[in-house]
Amino acid sequence: MATTEKLPFSWHSVESLPDLERLRLVLEVLPDEEIVAALQVGRGRGRNDYPVSAMWRALIAGVVFQHASIQSLLRELGRNPALLEICGFDPLPFQSAAVTELREGSEGASAVTRPAQVRSTVPSHWNFSRFLACVVRLEKERGLVSAMVETLRASLFEELPDFGRHLGYDGKAIESHSTGWVAEGKEKTSDPDADWGKHETTGVHSKTGKIWKKVKSWFGYGLHLIADTHYELPVAFEVTRASGSEVKMLPKMLEELFAKAPQMADRCGDFSADRGLDNAPQKKKLWDKWTIRPLIDTRLMWKAEKEEPDYDPTKPITRALFPDRADVVVHDERGRVSCVCPQTGEVRAMAYQGLEADRGVCGTIKYRCPAAAFGFDCAGSEACHRAGGVQPGEYGRIVRIDLDKHDRRIFTPTPWGSPSWRRGYNRRSAIERINSRLDNSFNFETHYIRGLAKMKTRVGLALAVMMALALGQVRAGHAERMRSLVGAVSYLDTG
Repeated sequence: MATTEKLPFSWHSVESLPDLERLRLVLEVLPDEEIVAALQVGRGRGRNDYPVSAMWRALIAGVVFQHASIQSLLRELGRNPALLEICGFDPLPFQSAAVTELREGSEGASAVTRPAQVRSTVPSHWNFSRFLACVVRLEKERGLVSAMVETLRASLFEELPDFGRHLGYDGKAIESHSTGWVAEGKEKTSDPDADWGKHETTGVHSKTGKIWKKVKSWFGYGLHLIADTHYELPVAFEVTRASGSEVKMLPKMLEELFAKAPQMADRCGDFSADRGLDNAPQKKKLWDKWTIRPLIDTRLMWKAEKEEPDYDPTKPITRALFPDRADVVVHDERGRVSCVCPQTGEVRAMAYQGLEADRGVCGTIKYRCPAAAFGFDCAGSEACHRAGGVQPGEYGRIVRIDLDKHDRRIFTPTPWGSPSWRRGYNRRSAIERINSRLDNSFNFETHYIRGLAKMKTRVGLALAVMMALALGQVRAGHAERMRSLVGAVSYLDTG
């Protein structure tokens, strides 16, 4: 009978909570003391019609309840007394007392009474815009919103024993609330911080061998996200202009992440990314410096064989594993190792035997003769042994690939296409689901944001709320199935 893994956190259990309960869950665990104190200091002795703490809670409510604009949030506050009370606003309108004054006139002094003033407890659009500008400034100057993400990451690391074990990276295009075109008589666009980005996807048609290309362009920004691919939770992020290079940003983010959280580098076992991040230095650094297995798709870049007159696009391109000798062992560009029978010419995949991490400088990948591994006769076994200069016994010929002496882009500690590689690489879809939540649940497809600082602040708030929901669930004692699609989930009443 199949069993399901019980995990301490489930997105389904979060989504099944009532709205106000979800907000309470976030407010209880969000590490916002520093930013609220900074906002209070910034207000100083100014008017306190709308307390800083209440305004901050209302801002978080706008993120939790998926309001695309300030005006939408204010309308919700105006019609929801329970939400006003949770945020810290008085749900009853404030009415000042009538004031009577004596005024001198041509006919002498007379009493003039000013009627009572009724003021709504819901802040105006102007009040909230100014408050949001203060939050954006604190993120730009001191990084206080990003600091909440780092604090939540540390808390999740303590609460979840395997948080950070499987990490991955992906970039996401976020369009600005600007067309990107310069209006007549203007020198800049309506969002001068943004620029144009282009993402190219290329491949080779499996039957014809022709190269295809797909190009996506957008005006705005790029989100660079490192996430836990098991729990679907953010770990680190950066927001740049749309033209920011993912290849350059990833090494910088990894260095910064593991410098701030070295315990995460110790816990991480594998790191996945798409083939746009395929390069030898990155794969080498992950394994050699942090002992993290790179699960990065490999691009097909070999061109010399395709220019030969007898090139057949239906057959894989292979090269000799040991080009300095006449051997029968070959490999393709993705590191799959095969042997060519010297008697029949049949190509057989060699049997992968695992990684020998303690052999050599960086470890060796071990392969075994397929005939010996799977128990069939090979007519060219003797010629194969002579070519390799070996005299194996019943165990068959062994081929070892020293990672330090071969192309690190092609050969990695976990070979491309192996079962463990596919399991880890398939977990990358978790980051796509995070990006989908940003678009659909946090309204980054229909936003009104212009400016790099404001974009980074809004992205940071969304990711912090996402992590706070997870942390609140864990601390509330829920152990539901990850990625459950059906069934209501009970919740703990946190007051």
